Amino acid sequence: MRLRFLGIVAGLLLASGQSMADDLKVLSAGAMQRGLITVAEKFKARTGHQVGIKYATAPELRKILTEGSAAADVILAPNPTLAELATLGKVVAEGGMEIGGVGSAVLVRVDAPLPDISSLAAFKRSLMEADAIVYNRASSGTYIDSMLRKIGVFDAIQAKIVRVDDGEAVAARIKGGRGKELGFGGYTDVLHNQDTGGVKLAGPIPEEVQNYTMYSSALIAAAQSPAAARAFLAYLETPDAKAIFQASGVVPVRR
Repeated sequence: MRLRFLGIVAGLLLASGQSMADDLKVLSAGAMQRGLITVAEKFKARTGHQVGIKYATAPELRKILTEGSAAADVILAPNPTLAELATLGKVVAEGGMEIGGVGSAVLVRVDAPLPDISSLAAFKRSLMEADAIVYNRASSGTYIDSMLRKIGVFDAIQAKIVRVDDGEAVAARIKGGRGKELGFGGYTDVLHNQDTGGVKLAGPIPEEVQNYTMYSSALIAAAQSPAAARAFLAYLETPDAKAIFQASGVVPVRR
């Protein structure tokens, strides 16, 4: 498999006449960060390519490409975002791959007791008992908003809800708390913030109300290093890259 992958990379680079040291620019949703850091390091070790990564929410990624405010070669984003960008001609519909799904999880301050979210009934009790409920204004936060309404607690806890810009802001708000604050974020985001310290994973939300956002990769139509980008997309299809993403909290593709 490794020889086949290196052969693909060499062929792509020779066909374009590009140097093995050309930079590759990647745009990515924050939910992919924990796995993408390692994937980029391994790709660089195998090919010599420097990989620069810019993280943003799905709406920000859409804005970046539609307004042309940043040059990039590859994008990792939620499937609906990529579908829209393909329709607009901003990404190439063919050649990408589905990476997997990211569910919603609960995070708390590192020194706080873990809330009981082991069942839907326990989850609802923990929400009612919390001093604050924190989630973002992006698509994952929109889902949490609708989920709280679905399970019938939104009206009772509405005064305690704090909405912030993104996953990093959720973690910062939870770190600075003093009481029983519960934060929501993508499972991979929560693990990433746990790695950096100050917060910890309480667990995924109950499966009855779980939601998996599916993520894929795509070649950006205006890529400045298209051969290197295709080589990177080819690497994302290898068992090695898939295993890295799964270890980071991404679940295999769900249908």
